[in-house]
Amino acid sequence: MTEIVALVDRTGAVVGSAERSVVRRENLLHAATAVLVRDPAGRIYVHRRSPDKDWAPSHHDAAAGGVMGYGEEPAVSAARELAEELGVTGATLRPLGLSVYEDDGTRCVEHCYETTWDGPVRHADGEVVWGAWRSLEELDALLTDPGWLFVPDTRQLLGRLARDGVGDYGALRFWA
Repeated sequence: MTEIVALVDRTGAVVGSAERSVVRRENLLHAATAVLVRDPAGRIYVHRRSPDKDWAPSHHDAAAGGVMGYGEEPAVSAARELAEELGVTGATLRPLGLSVYEDDGTRCVEHCYETTWDGPVRHADGEVVWGAWRSLEELDALLTDPGWLFVPDTRQLLGRLARDGVGDYGALRFWA
């Protein structure tokens, strides 16, 4: 089945749609979601993406998410991605605002969220091949290692949250 993706302007307003393959090939600005998953102790779930992903294969990530379907609401898309990638359902999503990310391989406006989860994590759809809970200090140390592959959009998001002093993300110093 062909996936139709929401195309957006830099404010996140939907301005059209295109097939996922066209979005990737032409690097069109599209809507996406990103959900940071924390446990009650404050640790963050870090996972490695499948080598089959069409963008940033085999990279580590701290956000579940992906492209937003045309006509899909951001919170619905975020909840869907969270369930598909990590098997997390029924979680309360707290908005963290928009994050615009652009490079030579992808251009997106991400609707960002955070959730606290104390249930099981299941790599449900094969998009995630490994994962573990990490403290922010452990994540920070990993992010300073230039040889540790980490998706650049979530790196940018974490840097913004740290710089803006959102919650305890100020503990992250990799971006300084």
